[in-house]
Amino acid sequence: MQLSGNKVRKLEFLLADAVAEGADCIITIGAIQSNHCRATAVAAKYLNLDCYLILFTSEVLLDKDPGLSGNLLVERLIGAHINLVSEQEFASIGSVGLTNLLKERLLSKGKKPYVIPVGGSNSLGTWGYIEAIREIKDQLRKGNGEVAFDDIVVACGSGGTVAGLSVGSWLSELGAKVHAFSVYYDPKYLYEYTQGLLDGLQVGVCSLDIVDIQNAKGLGYDVNTTEELIFIKEIAEATGVVLDPVYSGKAAYGMMKDMAENPEKWEGRKVLFIHTGGVLSLFDKTEQVASLVGTWRRLDIQE
Repeated sequence: MQLSGNKVRKLEFLLADAVAEGADCIITIGAIQSNHCRATAVAAKYLNLDCYLILFTSEVLLDKDPGLSGNLLVERLIGAHINLVSEQEFASIGSVGLTNLLKERLLSKGKKPYVIPVGGSNSLGTWGYIEAIREIKDQLRKGNGEVAFDDIVVACGSGGTVAGLSVGSWLSELGAKVHAFSVYYDPKYLYEYTQGLLDGLQVGVCSLDIVDIQNAKGLGYDVNTTEELIFIKEIAEATGVVLDPVYSGKAAYGMMKDMAENPEKWEGRKVLFIHTGGVLSLFDKTEQVASLVGTWRRLDIQE
């Protein structure tokens, strides 16, 4: 459970590279409830590597204990080194500048750090979801041949998962159109960033031609409307599938909204929705969700 979600696929390649380079610790960066940072900390611990996390949060919370909710509980239980910065510092200095700052400090202490970017999203990490496409193809091949997918839908944060899925589908006979629902960056930026990942793989294709990216961040990253949370509750109650509120919940909500508004775009098509994990972040939303969940009562026991 502690090592779950889409980041594990990227980490399979990134941490193999870290071990091959002789690193003794890992540095990565993300939001205060980053699923990627939690997965990285756990995977690093499995490999006996120290993990240094840079987490950005609100300016007013910088000098306070970050707490033990959601991903933070797992990170702190396994002994990850937590370094807090403000959202403003993250925006002005950037993830590369902040990780390089920490890297230089660790190098001066004789450590051998390996830096993993936001979300594990670089060209090497992209291989995790190229490999996922191969697994999907293998599963379809082992079936009765009656199942095929016209579309793949997935949440998009930093862009690596989308880059891997889209180029993997494009290179293979799977041929499914990838639709990404962005929960943080604007689509224009993501098309450009994804293009950089594709160029790093030297595949010679334009991101605009192989993936459709829509904005699904709503009120903002890690901020939910009541309608989004009700949707997550309804899906859980109807199917037993629990969507996280930051990524897959918003992507599924955006997908269903697009299907309702543009039925001709989706009618008759077989859609594979990929759940990218992150359920631990639901534990950071207990106050918002409390009024939506079922009631309880004491069992009336007659003498």
